[in-house]
Amino acid sequence: MSGLEVRQLRYFVAVAEELHFGRAAERLGMAQPPLSRAIRDLERRLGVRLLERTTRQVALTAPGEVFLRDARTALDAVTAAERRARHAGRPEPGLRVALKADYDAGLLPGILAAFQASFRDGATAPPVELLMGGKGEQAPALREGSADVALLPLPFDDRGLDREPLLTEPRLVALPADDPLAARSRLCLADLAGRVLPDGAPADLGGDQPARCASGTLSAPSLDLAQIFNLVALGGMVWFPPSSVARRHPRPEIAYRTVDDLKPNTLVVAWPRDSRSPAVAAFVRSAVSVAAGASSDGR
Repeated sequence: MSGLEVRQLRYFVAVAEELHFGRAAERLGMAQPPLSRAIRDLERRLGVRLLERTTRQVALTAPGEVFLRDARTALDAVTAAERRARHAGRPEPGLRVALKADYDAGLLPGILAAFQASFRDGATAPPVELLMGGKGEQAPALREGSADVALLPLPFDDRGLDREPLLTEPRLVALPADDPLAARSRLCLADLAGRVLPDGAPADLGGDQPARCASGTLSAPSLDLAQIFNLVALGGMVWFPPSSVARRHPRPEIAYRTVDDLKPNTLVVAWPRDSRSPAVAAFVRSAVSVAAGASSDGR
C-alpha cells in the first residue's frame, strides 16, 4: 500500500462517510485535531487533495471518491484476512458453508455425503458448519471471511469470487389458492401487475428490479419461509420460489403456477478467488458432481 497504514485508511473512510471531522472523530473515539493532521499527512503522502474543506462543509474531490472506493476494498480485505486467520488457527477449523434455507435445489444432502466420501485413505473430512442467512447475505460472507464457500442463486455481486453453475430450474409463482389467477394453469408476468414480492418490488417486473419498499413494507431478509407462506396465503404478496422449493413445500392454501416469461433460477457454488483450501476444493468438486447427477436424472 505504498507505505500507507490501515489506520490511515480507517481515518479517511470515517471522514469520507461522515463528511464531518467532528462526527468522524467521535466515531473513531479520538480527538478532532489529530484526525485532521492525519488526513493532511495522508494527502501529502499521496500528492492529491482528497477532501474539499470549507467552514461550512466537507466534500470529496474526484481523487477522494476513487480513494474511498479502494480504501473500503482494502479494509474489507484486511478484515477478511483477520477472520480467515483466526478460523484457520482453531484446533478444528471446519468448513463454513453459507446458504439461504431451502435454496439448495435439494442438492445439499447429496453434496455433504459426497464431500465426506471424498476423504479417503484414513483422512477425516473437516466438520461442516452451515451458515443460514437471508437473501443476498452469502456473497458478502465470502468476501468478509465469515464463510469459506456458498450455495446461492444468480445474480449476485461476484467481486473477488469464483463460481461454478450447478443447476438451473424454473421459478413458479406462489398465489393464494382462492386467487382468481390460481384458476389458470399458466400465467405471464403482465398478469401479476399490481402485485408485490416479499421485498416490496413489483411482481410484474420478475424480481429483476431493486425494491422500493414503502413505509411499513417488510423486507425479504426479515421474513422466514413460514412468514412468506402466511403472507402469500393472506393475499399480502406473491412469491417466485424455485420449483424445488415448491415441490418440498406443498400447502393447500397456496397454489403454484407456471409463469411463461419468468426467468429461471440458477444455483451456483461460489468461493473466494484467492482460496487455496483443499476442503473448499473438495466441496466444489462434490457440488458439481452431485448437480451433474441430478441433471442427468431429470431433476
